[in-house]
Parts: sequence; C-alpha cells; structure tokens
Amino acid sequence: MTVLSYRQALHDTLRAELQRDENVFLIGEEIGVFEGSYKITAGLLAEFGPHRVWDAPIAEEGFTGVAIGAAMMGLRPVVEIMTINFSLLAIDQIVNNAAKLRSVSGGQVSVPLVIRTPGGGGQQLSATHSQNLEAWYAHVPGLKVLAPATCADAKGLLTAAIRDDDPVLMLENLALYNTKGEVPDGEHVAEIGRAAVLKPGRDITIIGYSRAAIVALDVARKLEGDGISAEVVDLRSLRPLDRDTICASVRKTSRAVIVEDDWLSYGTGAELAATIQEGAFDYLDAPVRRVAAAEVPLPYAKPLEIAALPDAGAVTRVVRETLRGH
Repeated sequence: MTVLSYRQALHDTLRAELQRDENVFLIGEEIGVFEGSYKITAGLLAEFGPHRVWDAPIAEEGFTGVAIGAAMMGLRPVVEIMTINFSLLAIDQIVNNAAKLRSVSGGQVSVPLVIRTPGGGGQQLSATHSQNLEAWYAHVPGLKVLAPATCADAKGLLTAAIRDDDPVLMLENLALYNTKGEVPDGEHVAEIGRAAVLKPGRDITIIGYSRAAIVALDVARKLEGDGISAEVVDLRSLRPLDRDTICASVRKTSRAVIVEDDWLSYGTGAELAATIQEGAFDYLDAPVRRVAAAEVPLPYAKPLEIAALPDAGAVTRVVRETLRGH
C-alpha cells in the first residue's frame, strides 16, 4: 500500500493504462498543454505525445462524439469533461449514442468509452457549476455510472472502467481531489457493481456514495463514542446498483439513513429507499430517512452554500432521530 491523494491515484492510473494498452488515449479540454483544470493529466502529454493526449476545442458534443466513433472502431478513449455540468452539452451523444449502440446494433458494436467528470458543490462555483446530475445518467440503461469515494477506488474503478467494453461515466467529486488514503501497489482492478461496507455495525445502516460516503464514515466513527454502532455502505457504483449488499445490511441493522449530495426529489436516495422497501421492509424498525442537498440552485455565497449541502451535523441528527423512532 502507498498513501496517495485521490488526484494522484487518478493520474497514476491513467498513466499506467496508457502504458499498458496502446489503444487507450485521452481527450478533453485543456488536458494537454495546460495539464488539465485539476492537474490530473499533468505530464502525460510530454510523456505520450499528442496522438495519445488530445487537447480538444470547447465543444463537448463534438469531442464526445469523436470519442464514441473511436471506441466503435476499437480504440479505448478516456474523455475528460471539465465538470458534469458541461456534460449537458454532450448528453445526446452520451444517452442516445454511447448508451444504445450495443443494443440497437444487436451486439455488433461495442463502445469501450470512459467519461471522467467532476461535480459537486462546496467550491463556490455557483449554481450552474456545482450540480450533482448523476441520477440523470444512472437512469439510462446501457451506461455504467461509478462514483468512487476512496483513493483506492479511484484507482481500482478507473482501471476497471478503462478495461470495460461498455460506456462508463466516472464521477469525481471536486471535494475529494485533495483527500489522501492508502492505494494498493501494482495492478488493482475493482469490481464494477459491487458496494463496499466501509465500517460494520449493528444499530443502523448509513448509505452514501462519493463525498457523502466519506461524511457517513466520519459520522459513524464519532457515534461509536456514544455507543452507537453504525454500518456504512459505500455504493461505489450507481449503475449497476448492488441491491443485495444494501438490503443485507439493512436486514441486519433494521434502520437506514441515506446520504447524498444530490437533491432530495427524484434522486439516488429515492431509488435506494425503494430498494430497501422492496428488499428489507419486514426488517425495518423505523422509516428510511434521507439527507440530501437543499432543493435550490446552489448559492455562491459561502455561508449559504454550506447551509445548502448535507454535512456531518445533519447526518448525525437524522441518525439519532431514526434510532429514537422520531
């Protein structure tokens, strides 16, 4: 194991996959000469050259379409869209082409494409640059949607995504880039579609993904001091969704709190609550609770932004209420 930042784990994985497979190439805005808005592609243009690291114009629909065509012809493009907000400019390519080509071609065409894109609030980037739109993409059959929370999963899931023969959306929360953690040395390929129990517990299950999983883990560790044993489930993958692990945990603890940076209505948490109702209803001793972002365009002003996002205090309060039966 080596301690790396989330950012460095992504960088090292891209470099390793470029070295391993000559069909892998990177494409996106400012990822070459400028080395990426978040410096994840730092040094890769110099090492691999412009045929493997493509600086694209400000045309998300265009360069995403180029990547889909390249994938259809046997290459393995890794697209960087500067934020998930800008993916809306390419949503037709992602939803109507990348996600559907294998099905509508009767399996004759595969699209081994990865789209890396960060999202999330907390960086004072205001309403149109701080969104969590993952539920939109997780809704679409034909796409795989990953949301690594830990540095180890940043490596393992990105490696798995690049080697997968179907299109994968890789979500990276901006707040995680500077976090650090242990990363396995050598080759590490995570299993797509498998949730992880970050902390076992017996009293209540806290479910999260991406940044919310880290918040949930922090809350669970602090609750131990008060004699509350909380189990933390990190989804890791939104599509496919590991319903078995979710329901097994809730059947053990009999209570569940879901944490997400998404908005409450029609979000990932709603799908998880339905999953628990269908798979663990008879085991529940309290209603499933959800902690999510305020249903407003995220404010720019820092105090308002903080107030709009779910935090450890909100999660702790809802966990205690659920345990009391309120």
